[in-house]
Amino acid sequence: MTRELHCLQYGEQEIRYEIVRRSRKTLEIAVEPDASVVIAAPADATLDAIEARLRKRAAWVTRQQRYFSQFLPRTPERRFVAGETHLYLGRQYRLKVVPHVQESVKLIRGFIVVQTHRPTKPQMTQELLEAWYRDRAHIKFPERIEFCLGHFPNPKEFRPKGLIVRQTRQRWGSMSPAGRLLLNRRLVQAPFDAIDYVITHELCHMAEPHHGAAFFELLDKVMPDWERRKQRLERAMA
Repeated sequence: MTRELHCLQYGEQEIRYEIVRRSRKTLEIAVEPDASVVIAAPADATLDAIEARLRKRAAWVTRQQRYFSQFLPRTPERRFVAGETHLYLGRQYRLKVVPHVQESVKLIRGFIVVQTHRPTKPQMTQELLEAWYRDRAHIKFPERIEFCLGHFPNPKEFRPKGLIVRQTRQRWGSMSPAGRLLLNRRLVQAPFDAIDYVITHELCHMAEPHHGAAFFELLDKVMPDWERRKQRLERAMA
C-alpha cells in the first residue's frame, strides 16, 4: 500500500487529497471527519484518471468538507489524567485514577474508575482504558448489528460475513468487498442512535457498494432519519 499527496484546482478552490493505492479494482473517494479527502485507488490507476473522477465528484466533495468543517476545531487530545472527561455510549464520565494492586476499569456513578498500580503514569491509564473500550466494543457492536439488521425486510441478505474492531485514523466504518464489517473502536463512545447509523450505512453497502442514488434510496428506506443521526455522531465525537 502506498500513499501520495496531491492538489486539484476546482474553480477558485484547491482540493488537497491523498491517494492510497491498494490491490483493488475500483476507485473510491471519501471525505473524512477532519474534512480531508482520501482516494482509495487501484495500484495501476493513472493520476489523470484519478483527477478526472475527482473533478466529477468535486461539488460533492466540497459540500462534504463544508459539512464537516462546522464541527471543527475538534476536542483536544485526551491526556488520561484524573478529572478529565471521557465518553462512553454518548455519555460523559469523569476519569478517576485509583492506586490498586489489581488493574481494572469500572463505571461507578458517573465516573470511569481506573485501578492501576502506576497511578502517576498517564500512559498506563491510557492503555488500561483503551483495552476496556476495546472489550466493550466487542460486546456492544454485535448487539447493535443484530438490532440494525431488524431495519431490513430481508436481514439474512445484509448480515456481514465478519466483524473487525480497530481504532482507525478517521473513518467510522467500512464494508469490504468480501462482506467484512470494520467498525472504528472509538464508535463505542458515541450514542446508540449514532452507532446504529454507522452500522446501518455500512450494511447498506452489502447490496450497494458505492454511494450512488440506489445506495441512498436504500438508506432512506431503512433509516429515514439517518442525516440527523449522522449530524449527532459528528457533534458528539468532535
